[in-house]
Amino acid sequence: MRKSILIDVSKCMACRACQVSCKQWNQLPAEETTFTGNYENPTSISPITWMRVTFKEVEDGDKVKWHFGNVRCMHCTDAACEQVCPAGAINHTEEGIVHIDEQKCIGCNWCLSNCPFQVMGFNRRDNVAEKCTMCIDRVNSGLKPACSAACPTDAIRFGDRSELISIAEERVQKLQANGNPEARLYGVEELEGTGTMFVLQSSPQDYGLPEDPEVPLSARAWGHLFSPLRVVAVVAVAFGLWANWGRTKKIKGKKK
Repeated sequence: MRKSILIDVSKCMACRACQVSCKQWNQLPAEETTFTGNYENPTSISPITWMRVTFKEVEDGDKVKWHFGNVRCMHCTDAACEQVCPAGAINHTEEGIVHIDEQKCIGCNWCLSNCPFQVMGFNRRDNVAEKCTMCIDRVNSGLKPACSAACPTDAIRFGDRSELISIAEERVQKLQANGNPEARLYGVEELEGTGTMFVLQSSPQDYGLPEDPEVPLSARAWGHLFSPLRVVAVVAVAFGLWANWGRTKKIKGKKK
């Protein structure tokens, strides 16, 4: 049974308990940040920040509204990162989670450059790509992802995807009936369905989401036409990384 996360932005109060719980459960260190004026902290996804709450201030007549978004891996069905990975390090689990096997990752960065949502980080120390795992370890133990368990307003829900879609559709209808015609469900059809879905109160762009995400043509071409060459590509990239490491080590040795 495919699992998903449903984020209802109409219930989000931007407390960032989800960010804190993600850091704590995954033992991700804090980042040194500076105040930028829009209250976002940190300001971008990184190898040690796998999800973050976004703030967008919008003027509505003489009033000001806040749009609180949530940026993280979308766990796409049609996942560009999986298609371009030359090492076969990125795959879907039975629950629909897009998972990175760090033991297979060769640090080529192709997944980062092809992700339509730009939600992957690269760990330069370990030379691996990293991102939201949907707390696969917790899910495999029958638990909710840490962000969902920590959310005080039930804005982040986890469960069977089909059930969450029904809940989301009912919520959208309620929001529209209460005077918000722009309310919509995001993630049901995008990229053949995403594992992270949203109940939005306005356009996706207001929440840091592309209106019509697409897998880059180059990624699709690689996935369909050049997959037989993956072994060759892996060897070539691995050799290049090894050679670069050797040169760097030699240079450092001379400096000493």
